[in-house]
Parts: sequence; C-alpha cells; structure tokens
Amino acid sequence: MDYPKTRRLMQRGTDFLGCETAILCGAMSWVSERNLVSAISNAGGFGVIACGAMTPELLDAEIAATKAMTDRPFGVNLITMHPQLFDLIEVCGKHGVGHVVLAGGIPPKGSVEAIKGGANPAKVICFAPTLALAKKLLRSGADALVIEGMEAGGHIGPVSTSVLAQEILPELAGEHLVFVAGGIGKGQAIAGYLEMGAAGVQLGTRFACATESIAHPEFKKAFFRASARDAVASVQVDPRLPVIPVRALKNKGTEAFTAKQIEVAGMLDREEVVMGEAQLQIEHYWAGALRRAVIDGDVEGGSLMAGQSVGMVKEEEPVAQIVATLMAECEDALTRR
Repeated sequence: MDYPKTRRLMQRGTDFLGCETAILCGAMSWVSERNLVSAISNAGGFGVIACGAMTPELLDAEIAATKAMTDRPFGVNLITMHPQLFDLIEVCGKHGVGHVVLAGGIPPKGSVEAIKGGANPAKVICFAPTLALAKKLLRSGADALVIEGMEAGGHIGPVSTSVLAQEILPELAGEHLVFVAGGIGKGQAIAGYLEMGAAGVQLGTRFACATESIAHPEFKKAFFRASARDAVASVQVDPRLPVIPVRALKNKGTEAFTAKQIEVAGMLDREEVVMGEAQLQIEHYWAGALRRAVIDGDVEGGSLMAGQSVGMVKEEEPVAQIVATLMAECEDALTRR
C-alpha cells in the first residue's frame, strides 16, 4: 500500500532519519530494546534504543544485538544526567549510530559537540518543552526537535501536545525539523500535526504492547484494560525535590512512589543525603519499579508507565500492522480533507 499524501508531508522527516516512514518509537526503558527497535525499523519506522540507566558495556551489547536484527537505521536515546554520558556517546560513535536523542534536560556542555564531531558524526535530536528552549537547543546545534506533551507516558512536562504544537510548529517548522509526541494513538492525529508542519511523529504507548515488545503479558493486559483516565501523573510531595512528574497507570506502585518521596525528603531533612543524590535515588526508584512491571509482570507494585492514548490500545498486534494502520488512517484523513 502506498500513502502518497502522507509520504509527501513526511518527506523531510524520512530524509533526515533515513527510513520510509517518519514515525519514531519513543524510548521506553526496558521496552525499547533490540526486539522492538529492530521490528520498528524493519517495518519502515525509526526505532530508538532506550539507554536509560545502562552502563556503556550494556549499551554496546544492545546496539550490536540490534544491528544483528536489522540493517535499517535506528537511534539511541541517552539521558543527559547519566553520570557516564560521554562514555555512552563514544559507544554510539563506535557503532556508527546515525542519530542520538538527548532526553531529560539541557544537554551538558560539550555533549552535542561530542556527538556531532566524532569519527562517526551523528545527528542530534533534543526534546524541547518550550519555544524559548527550542530556539536555544537549535542554536546549540540540535539537528531536530521532539515536542512532547503531558499526555505522554513516563516523564512528562506540564503542557499538552496540542498547545505545544500550536506554539512551536508555526514558529519553527518552516526552517527546522520538529517531531510531535504525546497522546498520539491514531493516524488522524498524525495527519493534523503533519499539516501543521511537523516532520513526523513519535509514539510510545501504541508500540509498548506490540507482538515484538518483550513486555510481560500481564503488563500488556493492564494496558488493554485501561482507559485514558487511568494514566495519571505522579504527585510531587516536597517542593525541594523537584521530581519530574511521571505518567503511569494507577496502582499500588503509584502510591508507593509518594511514600518514597516522603522517605527521601526525610533524609534531606536529616542531611543524610545531598540534593543531587536524593534526585538520583528517585530516578533509580523509577527504573526499578518500571523493570518490575515490564519484565517481571508485577502490575500491582511496579510502575506501568503509559500515556493517555492507552485507551486506544486494545490488543497485541505486530509492529508492521500498527505502522500500516496509522499510515492508512493518516492517508484517509488527508484524502478526505
């Protein structure tokens, strides 16, 4: 099936990514690994490995394993606050990874240069939560941006996708590559953002339950049962612990996180930890809670990170089928206009 109108609007995005379809897969820790990433790239989309808290050795093995499963381009998502960020950048360079996505805050000094200036220069994609920051990131050398609204799963900002798109696309999309993410579950929404000037889109939740996703069957079942209103943002307990809110399905794990924050805040009060260490503890908590849900299937105590589009995820489908459905819906919407 060919999708002429969609492909024309995605052309800038596909040229930049080197794939057929400008649909990126959001980097979901424990989920966006070799199996899902290679399946998305093989289906014509753009898979992205979630490095998360991986060591350079683990990332090295993951990239090599992914390359063994696909000969198509894929990216790697690195968290800017990772203590070994520059070692991870080196691993990406060693493997000739073409695109590095920097997430979790302003890229530290020298990181963008390290990605773009190595022996195998890569393109840099950054997350932009505001227009001012978007401009700053582009000036600092970002080759493309992802604007992600609060409807997304996992770590979220305070503004909705539809508002970010209206603020940022008219200003920047003419000259720059901007991908839209957060709450996208159907091709009709993709059509709207492409018409507004987006170079493509990024989806996470829709792919988390793909046949090729290694997520535990119980994790997937929780997604199929959930509606949009079940995916709630975590609450911040203490203003001194500026925890980036996380959107996940309501369960005992979301309550446990509130308790964890109170515990860490108490340690701050007693001066048992410094602020940086306190925030890292919170990050590690999430990584562990997410692993329990995704890998072990602990859907009560683990963290079921999901975007509000979870209500549109009804069954396990192969990645190729998901991509084809999204493209057909998008093409249909563009044709009817």
